[in-house]
Amino acid sequence: MTRLFNDPNDFVSDMSRGFALASSRWVRAVNGGVVRSTAANEPTVSLVIGGGSGHFPAFSGLVGPGLAHGTAMGNVFASPSTKQIMSVARACDQGRGVLFSYGNYAGDVLNFDQAQEQLRAEGIDAHTVVVTDDIFSAPSGEIEKRRGIAGDLVVFKVAGAAAEAGLDIAEVERLASLANDRTRSIGVAFSGCTLPGADEPLFTVPDGQMAIGLGIHGEPGIDEVPLPSAIQLAELLVARLLAEAPDRSKRVVPILNGLGTVKYEELYLLYGLIDPLLRDAGYELVDPEVGEFCTSFDMAGLSLTLLWLDDELELLWAAPCSSAAFTRGELGTPHLPTCLAGQDFPQEQVNTAALAPASAASQQLGREASAAITRIAAVLDDAAGELGRLDSVAGDGDHGIGMQRGSKAAARAAADATAAGHGAEAVLSAAGEAWADVGGGTSGAIWGRIIGTLAAGFAGDSRPTPSSMTAAIDAAVDEVRSFGGVEVGEKTLLDALVPFATEFSRAVSSPGDDSTPLVLARATTCAAHAATQAAQSTADLVAMRGRARSHGDRSVGTPDPGAISLAMIASAIAEQFASDTSIPVPTERKAARS
Repeated sequence: MTRLFNDPNDFVSDMSRGFALASSRWVRAVNGGVVRSTAANEPTVSLVIGGGSGHFPAFSGLVGPGLAHGTAMGNVFASPSTKQIMSVARACDQGRGVLFSYGNYAGDVLNFDQAQEQLRAEGIDAHTVVVTDDIFSAPSGEIEKRRGIAGDLVVFKVAGAAAEAGLDIAEVERLASLANDRTRSIGVAFSGCTLPGADEPLFTVPDGQMAIGLGIHGEPGIDEVPLPSAIQLAELLVARLLAEAPDRSKRVVPILNGLGTVKYEELYLLYGLIDPLLRDAGYELVDPEVGEFCTSFDMAGLSLTLLWLDDELELLWAAPCSSAAFTRGELGTPHLPTCLAGQDFPQEQVNTAALAPASAASQQLGREASAAITRIAAVLDDAAGELGRLDSVAGDGDHGIGMQRGSKAAARAAADATAAGHGAEAVLSAAGEAWADVGGGTSGAIWGRIIGTLAAGFAGDSRPTPSSMTAAIDAAVDEVRSFGGVEVGEKTLLDALVPFATEFSRAVSSPGDDSTPLVLARATTCAAHAATQAAQSTADLVAMRGRARSHGDRSVGTPDPGAISLAMIASAIAEQFASDTSIPVPTERKAARS
């Protein structure tokens, strides 16, 4: 378990501050992560990597000459937000383009893709190479769906060396893609990992068993087998990877990676068995690596990665580099300090003219919106443990923590905007931005979009009408479909959001009281009821999206945590409407937690 922390919610910021201070030879802190504290004589393509914290030395430990130029650091096991990624990318850009590279996880893809679009809109040439080395996360015919684990090191090293050599962004991207195409990994675990402040590990492995094909975020393994001897494990790892050989090349780089608590002595013992197995299979081994390169907090586990070399990749893999966690050879050109250690970029300036105080009517709406978000944050804070439990069945168990952090940040931002005299649209916009930035991950990105889209329904001084709210909710559904790339039936929050929108539209068009507050209250209550029922029904579905996709069958029988949390939010909103109109609210929110 993680023993050293103050407030678990501050773990990443506290840790990153210490890392920047201790590693000022290589990095300095910026908003959202760290960037190099040195610069080469000539500008190059900038390699920006990133992902959730909890994997050191991935990702912050791989920033330095010959490797990455910067890393965006998300919360523990949660992708960085788009805002964090943009901050790091702008700090790294040298005018020759930015290459993003990261593990292929839904939240990372959503946020990095959004950052890429924004950079291109600003005139910065941005490209992406996602890492897909984990052989167990999708079949060989769907490699593009595989997730990235310790193969990150290979892709980052090759891309960093190509950038250091002065190659243009098209060549850096091509070589990084080539490295990814020729890299395969397999992971195993003997016990799960525990997040800061958590009482239980994200998953457990029965005594005397070993999980095969686990993910680095605590996703359960694909299978469990009796605990093997060291030679049996070496044979399993080698056989599975060689069966996935991308071509007939006989020159490979083996990387044996510890995931947290497997000791170096054990890793070297195991490598001593892996090495002859590869040589007996006719392979020539080039610059093997044994150590910790992509961890998972205190997980007892390890992974084996093989990079099949060609002439181009061999030169780039052997090229010099220097970082806090991975150094090789001596750099041929000097890299001079760019700033004082620990120096940070200033916070973004707020356009106060665009946020002028609203009218009295709009301010009242803003206070009501803030109250609703505060209620939502309280509900999600109370439900964080249960949402995490649901997520751990087939995912990584962090959904509750992410929703808790995001909603609390949204409530604080909404309260600040209200205190500044802003109206409902500005209050909701601020809340959406804060949720996306602090929540991180897939849920943070999507809820940021949902709230930001709903904000448009509160523009102006008048209270929203049933028809304008229907349009705003429908727009939010379209936004989730487009931004998340999901459809109904794939076991996501959309399976609860669409019934909510459908029932809301039906309810506001039904004959009844013409009073807008009463119509909205009744419609929201009916819609929350529909969302709750639909969320519970997702237990019958097979997960087809996100980190649970690799364990889709395991998810059957458990409702989707994203759909459940949406239903809880819908019920909280219904309660807020009803508190002013004496409309009864359904009780399913409590049932959804059981």
